[in-house]
Amino acid sequence: MKLVVSAMQESLDAEMSPVFGRCPAYVIVDSDTMEFEAVPNPAISAPGGAGIQAAQFAASKGAQAVLTGNVGPNAFNVLQSAGMAIYPVSGGTVRQAVEAFKSGQLQPVSGATSGLHGGMGGGMGGGMGGGGGRGMGMGRGMGMGRGMGAGAGIPPVPPPVASSGSPEEELSQLKGLAQSLKQQLDDITKRIDDLEQKG
Repeated sequence: MKLVVSAMQESLDAEMSPVFGRCPAYVIVDSDTMEFEAVPNPAISAPGGAGIQAAQFAASKGAQAVLTGNVGPNAFNVLQSAGMAIYPVSGGTVRQAVEAFKSGQLQPVSGATSGLHGGMGGGMGGGMGGGGGRGMGMGRGMGMGRGMGAGAGIPPVPPPVASSGSPEEELSQLKGLAQSLKQQLDDITKRIDDLEQKG
């Protein structure tokens, strides 16, 4: 069976991505032979509709199922319409997820596993308060961080990598995370530039 797996990097040994529509890469795996094709996610930078575009991409690859962390309602509907089953996987590598699928450890879901724009709620607020009380109880931190949550088009910051493997595996995971964060930073910078030009 052909499977599409959301991943942090383009490799069978890459960590699974916790999101479907804005994951860094997809690994398309033949579960019988373990032959695979790894591709960057063409929808990761989409200003909107990333889940739908990602689901259409997965369907275009002729896959019968998707293994992913979370999938939103729009992507779920497209995948379901294409006759693809969705199997939620929490962590591990692409290879481990495929092996779990093959051994019958995974169960398909009958609905979305995250809310609308579930992969976009990364709050960016950071209070910049600088209390100047000099030990006299007069400091007043005036945090100016404004959260840019759902609807702002900013994917969440992935959780820190918890390494349970070798230094080489940890390095690979950290490189994947760095690549994902760099892409997010590029997207944020571009959005800032766009907003400044409009204002």
